[in-house]
Amino acid sequence: MSASRVKKESLFVAIWVAGIMVFAVAMDAVCAEKYEKAPPGGNYKKVSTLVALPEFIPDLGTLYVDPATLPAGPFLAYDRKGALVSTVYMIPLKAINDRKEFKNLKTAPEKVDHVDMYFNAGHPGVPEPHYHIILWYVSPEKAAQLK
Repeated sequence: MSASRVKKESLFVAIWVAGIMVFAVAMDAVCAEKYEKAPPGGNYKKVSTLVALPEFIPDLGTLYVDPATLPAGPFLAYDRKGALVSTVYMIPLKAINDRKEFKNLKTAPEKVDHVDMYFNAGHPGVPEPHYHIILWYVSPEKAAQLK
């Protein structure tokens, strides 16, 4: 094979790889945009339209969930300006006691700042006792402002 042909093929491969990388970065940005602002796309519904909960829940925000993922979620939480602040999972205590596995739970494509986990005795939508596991994308100070 001639040196000229090798150079042409190498250049073609380099351009092809660069194109794939640009496409991947663009797709990542599109996926991030899907969740960055409320309402998220796809099958997500505002929780307050599904069950008797307020539209904005203090300390959590406005929640959206794909009903097919209940009770675990993910629930996407947004502040009053519509910015994504966290992903919440609601894991029933019975499932924990039964050692049920929850694999490949979806998350938003955001950097996690910190994680909270606390017990909840039940509420509309997830009436059984459960734990809230919250992946926060904002600082504890910003999370505390969700009033």
